[in-house]
Amino acid sequence: MHEAHREVRPWRMIERRESRRIHVGSVPVGGGAPIAVQSMTNTPTSDAQATIAQIRQLEEAGADIVRVSCPDEDSTAALSQIVKSVSVPLVADIHFHYKRGIEAAKAGAACLRINPGNIGSMDRVKDVVSAARDHGCSIRIGVNGGSLERHLLEKYGEPCPEAMVESALDHARILDDLDFREYKISVKASDVFLTVAAYAALAEATDAPLHLGVTEAGGLRIGSVKSAIGMGNLLWAGIGDTIRVSLSADPVEEIKVGFDILKSLGLRTRGVNIIACPSCARQGFDVIKTVETLEERLAHISEPISLSIIGCVVNGPGEAMFTDLGFTGGGKGSGKMYVSGKPDHNVTNEEMVDHIVELVERRAEQMRAAKEAAE
Repeated sequence: MHEAHREVRPWRMIERRESRRIHVGSVPVGGGAPIAVQSMTNTPTSDAQATIAQIRQLEEAGADIVRVSCPDEDSTAALSQIVKSVSVPLVADIHFHYKRGIEAAKAGAACLRINPGNIGSMDRVKDVVSAARDHGCSIRIGVNGGSLERHLLEKYGEPCPEAMVESALDHARILDDLDFREYKISVKASDVFLTVAAYAALAEATDAPLHLGVTEAGGLRIGSVKSAIGMGNLLWAGIGDTIRVSLSADPVEEIKVGFDILKSLGLRTRGVNIIACPSCARQGFDVIKTVETLEERLAHISEPISLSIIGCVVNGPGEAMFTDLGFTGGGKGSGKMYVSGKPDHNVTNEEMVDHIVELVERRAEQMRAAKEAAE
């Protein structure tokens, strides 16, 4: 992309909330670090090979962090093998049994998802925190609107932002009193309004890094929409240090949607960002089919490259000015190819897809070479 495209326009700037930095394995979270994208496996963790295979798919999609559920001893027993077989840091999801947390820390988990106030006596909490400290684990305090403590429901009458924030701060206070500060917090709900309000209030009450998510958001389409609205509002306000899109779908889709949300806000770029028109009677080629094909054929590209695919010359040249590569339909079976914002050459509709894939792959290779040279 030429230099004019690198200018950060004031109306596009997002001022991120200041938070302290922790680490999930090698991944920094908070303190201005890139917003980490994560997902969760849905294989039985006790089936190490199936879980490893799914984690590797998530790694390939770009996952920074992956969470695995550890509800029983068989799961934590398998965790050691899983950790050694993958590259991405793993979060062990522990709910109530403190021994699972200790076992997961010893097995190599990078983070424990556990609510300190829910695992019994203070001695048990101390044992889990000691294991986390000894093995370099961070902790995620995970408050969920659907499983608030009974005394808070009695106090507030229903799940509400105040109850969720109070729950989160109560759990955080336990860790603070034990001089353990390597924790992040989430306050998720399936209701978008409740989620946003809870996170906004929590962001004012703590400097801990925040894990964003709209929990149990639903299937691929509606879940993506709800997550984009909820997390998009928070991210736009500068709130959020790591995200998980919770979908009733293939976990790989969660990673894709997560990066798309960050990409749309200019917070992170990974892969090809295709800007395309919805198509109309003016289109000089089948825009919808072309974009679908290009998304599939360019899915392996991880370098941040922008590509505009516009069906006619009404908006095509203008959009192409601000993308790395662009194609604008011109009628009569061909269109104009733009490179670095400038018209470059004509391409027939029949050759267009192969030609664009070739150009994108060539640019990605150049970017990789430049990065390696700089390093």
